[in-house]
Amino acid sequence: MHSATWWTEVEEVKVQAFFADNSLEQSDPLGAAYGTAKSGTGIAAMSVMRPELIMKSIIPVVMAGIIAIYGLVVAVLIANSISPTVTLYKSFLQLGAGLSVGLSGLAAGFAIGIVGDAGVRGTAQQPRLFVGMILILIFAEVLGLYGLIVALILSTK
Repeated sequence: MHSATWWTEVEEVKVQAFFADNSLEQSDPLGAAYGTAKSGTGIAAMSVMRPELIMKSIIPVVMAGIIAIYGLVVAVLIANSISPTVTLYKSFLQLGAGLSVGLSGLAAGFAIGIVGDAGVRGTAQQPRLFVGMILILIFAEVLGLYGLIVALILSTK
């Protein structure tokens, strides 16, 4: 049976490193993956009707991939700043940075996927919808960019 002080046998665990390292920036690639998959199904369906528009329809997939790069940038910044002497304040800032880029990337990826799927299919039937699709995709991408900006501000404090 374990004694009541079993934790004294273990080396000191840094709670600060836990918060800094386990931020939710892992949600960011999930949004990018969803956006890529959802837009890809739209491209596959559109390519049956209008195969000449395939290269023009890759834009939503590229924009979804950019969302993952935002998370990578913040992950590298956070990983390079983790040390045994990190303060609890700094680790909570890093947690906030990860939450910011992760959850905004998840939302942006979902928006890009839905808009990309419907926009690509609509553009195949009515080419005039292309400019509108691109504008809406830009607005969806900016959601992830806002999260990156907030994360950079938080992680560099």
